[in-house]
Amino acid sequence: MPRSYDIAVVRGDGIGPEVCSAAVEVICAAAGRDRFSLSDYPAGAEHYLKSGTALPEETFEACKAAHAILHGAAGIPGVVYPDGTEAGIEFGLQLRFRLDLYANIRPIKLHPGVSSPLKDVEPKDIDYVILRENTEGLYASRGGGVNVRDEIATDTVVMTRKGVERIARKAFELARKRNGAPLDGKRRVTVCDKANVLRSYAFFRKICTEVAADYPDVELDFGYADAMMVHMVRRPSFYDVIVTENMFGDIISDLGAVTVGSMGMSPSAEIGDRQGFFQAAHGSAPDIAGLGIANPLGTILAGAMMLDWLGERHQDRALMEAAKQIDTAVQRVLSAGEKLPKDLGGQSGTRAVTDAVLRALDERRVAAA
Repeated sequence: MPRSYDIAVVRGDGIGPEVCSAAVEVICAAAGRDRFSLSDYPAGAEHYLKSGTALPEETFEACKAAHAILHGAAGIPGVVYPDGTEAGIEFGLQLRFRLDLYANIRPIKLHPGVSSPLKDVEPKDIDYVILRENTEGLYASRGGGVNVRDEIATDTVVMTRKGVERIARKAFELARKRNGAPLDGKRRVTVCDKANVLRSYAFFRKICTEVAADYPDVELDFGYADAMMVHMVRRPSFYDVIVTENMFGDIISDLGAVTVGSMGMSPSAEIGDRQGFFQAAHGSAPDIAGLGIANPLGTILAGAMMLDWLGERHQDRALMEAAKQIDTAVQRVLSAGEKLPKDLGGQSGTRAVTDAVLRALDERRVAAA
């Protein structure tokens, strides 16, 4: 167990530096500043404008060597490559492929004190995880698609047995650790695909079904991607773990985030067998950058996911306990309803929300002493 963990911090673009700073404050308060060696590295759209690269090799090597990577946000609209694709997001995409961060984990949880736009839905009704395959699918074509004479453009969906099997196994293992779906308490893995139309997705479903045979204690469920968009709105309590291809995972996780209040409440972990990359699932929101009103809770919760992952990986119970303390502190702030950020209907800015979480951490320690 390392005494101190090397964390590569990439603050990024737009509101990224603001929310990332909030997360750093909170994880240091929860676990102790001496537990981390925090080093800042540049990447993203602003760095691309300055240098011509969105991911300097020095930053990549630092991320590769670190125990974990904490990120703010990436991308600026209009900052694109000659082919029209966005430059700022290259940082995260390259890390996925080059570090083989194949599992994108996005918890979708409605916290007490937060209103869902869904009618008659209570916090106990939404608590599931979307597990998105992160290195294959449609996004595997990035940089490799074909544009023929500006008349025909193609990208290819890529599915491999290895890639599908490992994300399916990760989904069933995750379900075993959870308490089941809110509706009925059943541990359940739902495979989201378009197996009725495309062979690649039928292949995805077939392999998930094969893996399911090793987990008889977890129920196997299926849903076509278009129908899932309906079911996630009409019966969110049915879901426990949803596993899906890269592109579909990107789409349905944004829908899930909105059902629990806003994208600002959506943490994300991208993990492989050795490295982990943690950020909120929202964008860089450059229109509000520097105004001090960004919701930091998604990034703070991503920081908690980072501590939990590090703790489990290195058998460090103190880090896992610190992660629980952050989750509890965030829930106390939201339940109180006094320091809600603007995207959740409150009036509090980034600093006030962060301070409220820090106070909740202190109050928990005092109560436990």
